[in-house]
Amino acid sequence: MYEIGDKVVYPMHGAGVIESIEDKDILGETHKYYTLKLSLNNMKLMIPMLNCDKTGLRPIISKDRATDVLEELKNYLPNPENNWSKRYKTNALKIKTGNISDVMTVVKGLMFLDKIKGLSTSERKMLNNAKQIFESEIHLALEMSIEEIEDIINNSVMQLN
Repeated sequence: MYEIGDKVVYPMHGAGVIESIEDKDILGETHKYYTLKLSLNNMKLMIPMLNCDKTGLRPIISKDRATDVLEELKNYLPNPENNWSKRYKTNALKIKTGNISDVMTVVKGLMFLDKIKGLSTSERKMLNNAKQIFESEIHLALEMSIEEIEDIINNSVMQLN
C-alpha cells in the first residue's frame, strides 16, 4: 500500500507522485483510488487500489539504480530486429513490463533506428511514449532536469556509428 507523496511508476504512462487517496462510488460500490500526478505532463490518473498488482504500479527506482541505468544506456548497443511487426511487438512487450532497463533498450534502439533509416509513425509514437516513461522515472529518482536526461540519451545515440 502506498501513501500520499510516494513516488511510483505506472507502466505505459510513467512516473509520478501519489497526490491523494480517495473513495469513489461506482455502481453502488465504494472503492479506494490512488490519484497519481505524472511528473512530465501534469496528467492525473486514478488507479484502483485493488488492481495495483495487476497494473504493475511500483515504487520508482533508487538513486543508485537510476545511475546504473544511465550507465547501461551509455553502454547498450542496439541490434534492432529487421522485421517491423516483430520489432514493434517486442518493444511493446518491453514497455509493458514497466522495467526501466527494458524501456531504456526500446528508447535507445528506436532512436538508433531513427538515426539510420527513420521510423514509421507508430514507432515514432512508441519512441515518444517510451522516452516519457524513461525520462519521468530518472527525473524523479535523480532529480535531474528533463533536458539533462535528454542530453544523456542523445549523446549515447550519437556515439553509435
